[in-house]
Amino acid sequence: MTRVFWDTNLFVYLFEGGEFAGRVRQVRSRMLARGDQLLTSALTLGELLVKPREKGDAAVRDHETTMRSIATIVPFDASCAPRYAAIRADRSIKAPDAIQLACAGAAGTDLFITNDDRLSRKHVPDVKFITSLERAYL
Repeated sequence: MTRVFWDTNLFVYLFEGGEFAGRVRQVRSRMLARGDQLLTSALTLGELLVKPREKGDAAVRDHETTMRSIATIVPFDASCAPRYAAIRADRSIKAPDAIQLACAGAAGTDLFITNDDRLSRKHVPDVKFITSLERAYL
């Protein structure tokens, strides 16, 4: 089983559609066929709850239930803080991206997928590979 961490943007495409939605569904289908584990951070969960929050509490509960059923939510906690600091020392990495990468490292991620191609050139301890959605071949 491969541990695959999705950046927030992939979940946005999965739930809200758009130009990259088909590609994300294709990647997810391959992951399910292989028995891969889908991971993301608590930051992603929070970001994905913004739109449902506008619709009311029932929508938030439904969205959160769906997220928890398809992905393991990795917390950003004190154990991630040293990883975050090391990643954030590279000032070209924005704070939200550093949180995502720190959580991915803490979870021992095999593959981190993002639609932010500049992150695919970064190296993070305990994240074996970082790739763009376009280049993700599972």
